[in-house]
Amino acid sequence: MSAAIGGEPVSVPATAVRDADERLRTAAATGAPCAPVRDLLGDDQDAAYAVQSLGVARRLAAGRRLIGRKIGLTAPAVQAQFGVFSPDYGALFDDMVAADREPLDLARFLQPRVEAEVAFVLGGDLACPTANVADVLRATEFVLPAIEVVDSRIAGWDIRIADTIADNASSGAIVLGTTPRSLDGFDLAAAGMSLDLAGEVVSTGSGAACLGSPVTAVAWLARAVARHGSPLRAGDIILSGALGPMVAVTGPGVFRARIDGLGEVRAAFTDSRAEGAAA
Repeated sequence: MSAAIGGEPVSVPATAVRDADERLRTAAATGAPCAPVRDLLGDDQDAAYAVQSLGVARRLAAGRRLIGRKIGLTAPAVQAQFGVFSPDYGALFDDMVAADREPLDLARFLQPRVEAEVAFVLGGDLACPTANVADVLRATEFVLPAIEVVDSRIAGWDIRIADTIADNASSGAIVLGTTPRSLDGFDLAAAGMSLDLAGEVVSTGSGAACLGSPVTAVAWLARAVARHGSPLRAGDIILSGALGPMVAVTGPGVFRARIDGLGEVRAAFTDSRAEGAAA
């Protein structure tokens, strides 16, 4: 028996897909990172997306609300690391969203890292499997500066392409700025980015680092999810991919991302475990 995604069978047995999902689910529930799942899935990306779909269905059944998607592996250097030539994607849920400066408890994550991104909020559907950048520009209501908290259920971030796809594209949380910006006349590709911690710059980049432009990345996503039967809809939030290298979160503190033309957003990490021990 084979697994399936988008109605198409994949070569990995359904038992392997279920076992991979259970391994990742247990890691998330216990807070103990697990072994990679590529021993079960190989390099089969369709099988990895089938695992991701099981996790999405479980979260929806538990009452969580799907609010959008995230794009990963947008930088050529990272793609080379994983031996792939295209990005991947994951699902965003309502309980993953925080606002600028809203405290984020480190206890909810396993191995968090942060990266600065541009968040797109759609005002129209992007349901066409041949969507292009003009469609994205037309459908985007506004953009926001964002910090993605990436996290892995895989021990030591020992991941390859199947591991990260199955693990919902290594998603953790998103922090959104609160001042919207129209894309009218705004060249996202030319926008510079800097990310600092306690005033020290820890990552730099630009919109061009994200598949040439975050708009291009969103067009790729629209085509990919439409082909898999889950098109982007009005109201969706889209994290378009990193503008620079990710940075490990090693303790409480405030990361600030500055993106030219978009402003600033801050991810404020606290640690209830340390506070409890001190008490």
